[in-house]
Amino acid sequence: MANDLQSRVDSMFNKDRLWAWGFVVVLWAVLLFVYFSVSGYIQDGQAKILLAIAGLLVGLFNTASIAAMISHYGHDKKFIYELDIKHLDANRR
Repeated sequence: MANDLQSRVDSMFNKDRLWAWGFVVVLWAVLLFVYFSVSGYIQDGQAKILLAIAGLLVGLFNTASIAAMISHYGHDKKFIYELDIKHLDANRR
């Protein structure tokens, strides 16, 4: 039973980690799309640089926060996911 619970915890954590990194990839794709879509309308070179720096900062801070979240979940996954699994199992009954 304990081994089954641990495999369910690992499975849930791996799925959450995959979704989180998938979000990061989509975020960077959207930031690049927006930059290249909008930069054609901007004539001032300094404004383009400012837009690029702002986009990079948004992407970097969001990537760092997702990485920190995944790390936190990894350290506390036993507590976080076992509680979720117990509630899911109780709702199924």
